[in-house]
Amino acid sequence: MATPNTVELPAERVPVIAACDVLVVGGGSAGLSAAIAARRQGADVILVERYGYLGGLASGGLIVLLLTLDDGAGNQVVAGLCQELVDRLQARDACFHPPKTEWGDTDDELIERYRRWGLVWGSAPHKVRYSVAYDPEEFKLVANTWVAETGVRLMYHRWASDVVRDGDRVTHVVFTSKAGRQAIACGAVIDTTGDGDIFALAGEPFELEEIHPWLWFRMAGVDDSESAPGGSIRTIRPGQALLPWGAAERISRRIDATNPDDLTFAEVECRRMVMEEVDRLRSQVPGFENAYLTDVSLTPDVTESRRLTGRYVLARDDMDAPFEDVIAVTGHWTKYDCTYQIPFRSLLPQRTANLLAAGRCISVDHRVHHATKEIPACFATGEAAGVAAAMSLASNQAPADLATAELQRALRKAGVWLPK
Repeated sequence: MATPNTVELPAERVPVIAACDVLVVGGGSAGLSAAIAARRQGADVILVERYGYLGGLASGGLIVLLLTLDDGAGNQVVAGLCQELVDRLQARDACFHPPKTEWGDTDDELIERYRRWGLVWGSAPHKVRYSVAYDPEEFKLVANTWVAETGVRLMYHRWASDVVRDGDRVTHVVFTSKAGRQAIACGAVIDTTGDGDIFALAGEPFELEEIHPWLWFRMAGVDDSESAPGGSIRTIRPGQALLPWGAAERISRRIDATNPDDLTFAEVECRRMVMEEVDRLRSQVPGFENAYLTDVSLTPDVTESRRLTGRYVLARDDMDAPFEDVIAVTGHWTKYDCTYQIPFRSLLPQRTANLLAAGRCISVDHRVHHATKEIPACFATGEAAGVAAAMSLASNQAPADLATAELQRALRKAGVWLPK
């Protein structure tokens, strides 16, 4: 008997389990920031995350480096909620970074010290960056506490599967979980899924990039008294090393991170290679003789998939260019003395009036994405999206119709650094 190509499901009435002003979908760095920012502006906020922790790649992905909060010339350009995150981690003795007096320093000894911590990347000549190493479990605790203090309603273990539209607005997002299909009504939606799930469901145009996956892991019992051996990165815990693993030279093909079969391949192949590398380090690399594996990234470290084609696509030629509607600024973790001003239009889709994007799926080209995908930049665009969504509802207008000067004024008041 031939297997049919499709099956027909019965019509379904999906229960609406909650309603809010601002619905943030995706609990990574951008989603955490967006939710807190919108709530601090007075909006009723629900933050929905598919897993059981906040932070995404910044915690469960073991990409535990904030690269970077400066412009490569010693000047801080990412502040606001990202700086508050650093302060909260610092209060728990859970992070490490160069002091302000050393930012921009060209001393070789200092640069080598911070390189061992994973805080210096790119091509020489180097300078000391304002980059931060931190503990991922502490990040999760700080994030949960922060959200609760702010009054954001948190919903774990739900995966966005559909949207309901009324004209040019999203009125509900449908989620699938072990409880079945459930909907949340909303006034505005912020897509911080990383993969652009919401704007794809809403029918917005996007670009899709295939990449080589990574799978970072940590080992303890490492002799790190003098350096980080074997190309590893020191962590804030003595005797522990962080190891980025993957990339083009190690895995056979690129993957589409929106394809579950490709993700299955990446999970299996990357974990096999991680265990091979653990065995090699223990048997061949001085300093790892007594080391043991402590944890592996919970998901493949996919840093690019869908990118919104929004009202403006920030391009490589826009480096150091000013924008009247700038809502965030980021440096580049592998380049010095350069910044990208991120215009508000790069957070706005072309057709859906009450939808914003933030984080690594915003409207930029592939080259600029290497800067805007990083955790500090995701915090910055998330904060801008959260403030904008709350302001738009309070003034009964679409985000695109907000007065840029008023949005920038609100961001500065919240502690965001913007050029004058």
